[in-house]
Amino acid sequence: MAVQHPFPALFDAQSEILILGSFPSVKSREQGFFYGHPQNRFWRVTAAVFSCDVPQTIPEKRAFLLANHVALWDVIASCEITGSSDSSIKNVQPNPLLPIIQQSKIKRVFVNGGTAAKYYDKYQLPVTGISAVRLPSTSPANAAWTLEKLIDAWSIIRS
Repeated sequence: MAVQHPFPALFDAQSEILILGSFPSVKSREQGFFYGHPQNRFWRVTAAVFSCDVPQTIPEKRAFLLANHVALWDVIASCEITGSSDSSIKNVQPNPLLPIIQQSKIKRVFVNGGTAAKYYDKYQLPVTGISAVRLPSTSPANAAWTLEKLIDAWSIIRS
């Protein structure tokens, strides 16, 4: 049975960077916002990259991203998925990215991990024409990457 993405993209007219995940985890879907699992390192990594305190609440997370001109969304609008397992994803319907790009100053796109990269290249690149930079996943499942290594790799989003 297909699961629908439960919350909208985060961006404004000043957004310059678009970071895309694959599809929200169960925890994120329950919370109604991105990277809701406490073990996901997204918020710690991006806060370190932008030299900010780690945002805790959803309003703080929204304000942090927008203050740093970051848009956040997922490649997939709906799919069949078991729990939060990216490897179980099938029957993908992509999210529409052009409205975000057209209503902002997005010039660079980054994808959080291999699944996001795979589906971006398949569904989004032909529409947007913007090549995405694949970053190592901030998921706790990507245990080979320490927090320090992730921060170093993700620092490219500031350049």
